[in-house]
Amino acid sequence: MSPGEIGILFIVVALILLLSGMPVAFALGSVSVVFMLAFMPIANVGQLAETLYEGMENFTLLAIPLFMLMGIAVGRTRAAADLYESVYRWTHRLPGGLGVANVIGCAIFASMCGSSSATAAAIGAMGVPEMRKRGYAPGFAGALVASGGTLGILFPPSVTLILYGIVAEQSIGQLFLAGIVPGLALMSLFALWVIVRSYFDQRRPRMPGRSSAGPATKIAAEHFTWGERVESLPRLLPFLSIIAVVMLALYGGYATPSEVSGVGAFATLVMVAIVYRCYRWRDIEKIVLGTAEYASMVMMIIAMAFLFSYVMSYLYITQSATQWLVGLQMSKWEFLFWIDVVVVLAGFFLPPVAIVLMVTPVIMPGLLAHGFNPVWFGVNMSLVMETGLIHPPVGLNLFIIQGIAPDIGLKELILAVLPFLLIILGFVVIFSAFPQIALALTHVFYRT
Repeated sequence: MSPGEIGILFIVVALILLLSGMPVAFALGSVSVVFMLAFMPIANVGQLAETLYEGMENFTLLAIPLFMLMGIAVGRTRAAADLYESVYRWTHRLPGGLGVANVIGCAIFASMCGSSSATAAAIGAMGVPEMRKRGYAPGFAGALVASGGTLGILFPPSVTLILYGIVAEQSIGQLFLAGIVPGLALMSLFALWVIVRSYFDQRRPRMPGRSSAGPATKIAAEHFTWGERVESLPRLLPFLSIIAVVMLALYGGYATPSEVSGVGAFATLVMVAIVYRCYRWRDIEKIVLGTAEYASMVMMIIAMAFLFSYVMSYLYITQSATQWLVGLQMSKWEFLFWIDVVVVLAGFFLPPVAIVLMVTPVIMPGLLAHGFNPVWFGVNMSLVMETGLIHPPVGLNLFIIQGIAPDIGLKELILAVLPFLLIILGFVVIFSAFPQIALALTHVFYRT
């Protein structure tokens, strides 16, 4: 069989296993081992453990569980509730102020953990019930948090940007910087949509017989005095201080991303111990075990995706696909369009972590040949992958919201999330036309 035929068979078998409902890590690992036995020397199978170790021994990967620990420490204490309430006190006068607070809360939380699913779970556990109590339509409340959670793979310390930096051999510091302005812009667009929809929902008259959960429900108004708003500021200070320390250590040149993750994790544990009195073993145990559970799942996917990529490279599948892509003689923007389509389609079956590790080695030579900045493309890829978190069949954030509020139907969530999907895709077009949205900060700090 030719490398192309083996590659097609390899991808088809992987898709069948993924669609069967098998966990992503086991699906990728199983198809890799089967093709190693079928098409590679038996000696390579004997070196399987060594191959996995070589893929995972990169010191930068240490940053992933440590940044996750930051998010778990905040999400499993009173800290997340304080963050949420403090932001709401400053946004309550806006139409849909509670919804806007959820979007901003997602952005701040994402800046501490770099994970979309952790962000959706932590903010959703508080935000979805609170919004529903105040008259927000259930589907809209769930879709808002699911979409806000996608910011976790864009704001530093994004797990996917860390992995992309390792695979594409790019500066993780530059990638983090490049994600800040697009993250803020997308957060603002999400908040603007919440304001616009809430404004018209409040003005629309209630129709006789319409369900109280429908979109025309009047959103309950709340009022906070200036004193109550100022009083909430000290609750925000610990979070902003930790983010500032992490950013200063990284961009001041004092530490590498892996070292910064350790600083951030330590600072977060000190904060929850001092401010929230979470220093007893039962409190620490919840944080540590939660981090271990979530990080082990992600690291298993990373390990099996590395193995998957190794088999593709050994069987000359990656190289053949690269030659085929470059030989298509497409224009620069046609090439980018179809690459983005491939990433969107991959999001139907795979989480962002697996997409980065599997797709990047194949497309990177073509991207460089067409003159794309690899740092810019890392952010572009993250933007496109955000859609995979809120559309089926994977739609991880949608299922997290259903776990929080099982009575919200998947169809209702999907319909409510469509405007957010359109916002992301529209922003991708703008982002492609104006790459300086991402690169301006890297030019300032790195003189690129």
